[in-house]
Amino acid sequence: MRHANYVLLRELLTMIHTSNISIDVELDESRVPEQIRWRASDSTADTQQLAKAMMLAFWDGADKSALRIDLWTKQMMVDEMADFFYQVMMTMADTFQRATNQGELSADLKAYAADFYKRFKELQLKENNTL
Repeated sequence: MRHANYVLLRELLTMIHTSNISIDVELDESRVPEQIRWRASDSTADTQQLAKAMMLAFWDGADKSALRIDLWTKQMMVDEMADFFYQVMMTMADTFQRATNQGELSADLKAYAADFYKRFKELQLKENNTL
């Protein structure tokens, strides 16, 4: 019996896995992000990865509210921000589909994201033509 308990405990311990993501944000004297670096413990990358922007969200179940951190560096261009938002909305739609199996709502979000990106490009073109 003792051996069986040991085997069960060993199996349980090998099932537990912790993954860590670290984020370093370098700020200027006005506390504006200059550089965002991140690393994931399960990544195959040997070094920290650079990012121009990040969005991180947590769900507080007790308060029923979203807590988030949105940061972007000085180097993030407006067109890059629009592309970033488009891609985030598309992946949010995929995540919502996997989590809820609500295909119609997921498709609606993707359609909105596509329209958002199209409208952004139209506005950029209009602004660039008036300069």
